[in-house]
Amino acid sequence: MSTTKVIEDYRNLVVQIATPFSTGTGFIMPSRNIILTNEHVVRGNQEVLIKGHDDETYVSKILFIDEVYDLAFLSLSAELKSSISKLSKSKKYIEGAQIIAIGHPFGLKYTATEGVISSTSYFRGEVAYIQHDAALNPGNSGGPLIDKDGALLGINTFIMRQGNSIGFSLPVEYIDEDYNLFNAIQRFQSVRCDSCRLVLVEKEHSTKYCNNCGHKVQFIKDFEPYEPYGVCKQIERLLQELGYNPAYSRRGLNHWSILRGSATIEISYHEKSGLIIADAHICNLPQQGLKELYTYMLKENYNFSDFSFSVQDSKIIITWLSYDQYIKWNLAKTHFDQLFSAADHYDNILVDKYGATFRRKS
Repeated sequence: MSTTKVIEDYRNLVVQIATPFSTGTGFIMPSRNIILTNEHVVRGNQEVLIKGHDDETYVSKILFIDEVYDLAFLSLSAELKSSISKLSKSKKYIEGAQIIAIGHPFGLKYTATEGVISSTSYFRGEVAYIQHDAALNPGNSGGPLIDKDGALLGINTFIMRQGNSIGFSLPVEYIDEDYNLFNAIQRFQSVRCDSCRLVLVEKEHSTKYCNNCGHKVQFIKDFEPYEPYGVCKQIERLLQELGYNPAYSRRGLNHWSILRGSATIEISYHEKSGLIIADAHICNLPQQGLKELYTYMLKENYNFSDFSFSVQDSKIIITWLSYDQYIKWNLAKTHFDQLFSAADHYDNILVDKYGATFRRKS
């Protein structure tokens, strides 16, 4: 099987995960009817946003967490069930073997990096990880590590800071261990104790302590729902008033993403500087006719009072920005609404009249 086909086969299995605090990757295990990811990707949440191969966004509940193995199982909606009925696994991996690490965090493209296994037993505490040199990009945590034939070897878990493309993946036998324990308690929402390693069914616990060893445990049900405050609360109020669900728009800390027509509007708030910026990514530059296109955008910039066209790499963007200390929220709502409308308006003009191309979805 070619490497290209292996990578494409996994495209339907890999999902994007977003919480109010972070973004990451997960992947569907069809025969087990779950989505697998790292515990640290979903930490502090009872549910997360999932975006799959159909490009729709769904809410997924956290079913099981294990902080020691850094694993989490998420609910799998019927709409996301892949056409691939079985995911092959392999517990046979040797140093020097070729591998592929896959990731697809929100806001970034589906990526696959190749490398080789440099160690099959890198220990962190009592857990043995697969060490490899396939570069793990930001947000790749929770993605699959596979061999050249497409068999699952493990889950991408962490990188060596300041290391030169040194990544670590939890082997599949640990995944099997946790799943077998989860399945044995009839898949009730549960947590594995960090101390005695017993799986604790949440509905059977009324305290925050393991009933076997007395160790303090953070249960999923005890995580407080996210509540924005300050500027973030104001931004989410505006989105709500404009007809967008803020919970479905969150893409990590102080970041939101809105789809309007073929354009994507990325809103972010930099708390330290107070900068609020909204970038409408509308389309890509054409290969020809750039002079006419640039002339048009410069003329529009002259006419704009609150926005501006810009180009980043090959992407054409319309930007609005302000600072929290100067912003007037009633006016900001009008600006957001105008920006969303402009994004939907200008992409058609730039494509139809100037040969720009619609953006490909990540």
